[in-house]
Amino acid sequence: MDELDWHVARAALEWQAEMGASDAIGDLSIDRYALPVEDLQKNSKMVQAHSAVVLDKIDPIALAKQAATAAENLTELQQAINNFGHCDLQRGARNLVFSDGIPDARVMILCEAPGREEDLEAKPLVGPEGVLLDKMLSAIGLSRQDNTYIGTVIPWRPPQDRDPHKLEIDMMTPFARRHVELVNPEVLLCMGNTSCVSVLGKHGVNNFRGQWQEGFNLPVLPMLHPRTLLRQPLRKKQAWQDLLELQSWLRSRPSKES
Repeated sequence: MDELDWHVARAALEWQAEMGASDAIGDLSIDRYALPVEDLQKNSKMVQAHSAVVLDKIDPIALAKQAATAAENLTELQQAINNFGHCDLQRGARNLVFSDGIPDARVMILCEAPGREEDLEAKPLVGPEGVLLDKMLSAIGLSRQDNTYIGTVIPWRPPQDRDPHKLEIDMMTPFARRHVELVNPEVLLCMGNTSCVSVLGKHGVNNFRGQWQEGFNLPVLPMLHPRTLLRQPLRKKQAWQDLLELQSWLRSRPSKES
């Protein structure tokens, strides 16, 4: 830029002053509202530290225990699960899949996380899996209409039907435990890995299916899920053996009405 004559420069400055200009500016604009870089970095670290403290204070498992314990009946428990809000699976599911069957039942089934049809109908074990289960129960004199109750550990369908994460199972286990307490069955069937992890703390139902265990202060019989049996029909023989074991157990003990 060519140098200005002194008189021209003074005249230009006086004109700017008359127009209201009060500060001299450079070639680059300056954001007077922006904080110095050091302050921005300091504020960012403070925000991150505060967020970490807040997250540390939130214990979803402890909150789940409180909410579950406060439920005095199945209706209140279902509402408590619906209001829980700390399990991300709830955001992607259509419906809460809570239960089906007769609450005052000798036999209670805890099953895997819901699939597509269960999510649509808001009931556990429906569709082809449900048809197979009903046939299995009928073979030993059981049915969800008369003497069997079905509950869930994970009440929402996971994205792409993936397996539930350990934290998801852990935070929903207090609700499953309370569910079992309120139903108060004589025996609990854990169908699939998810319920076995929740109730027994064990993964790999293939390794101990058909072997009596104890969980939630009840006798527990781990079994293969009907979903597995539909994919591997040859394993229905194992399921039949487990059903006969359950039938023998029930026959050796008086029913609730006795």
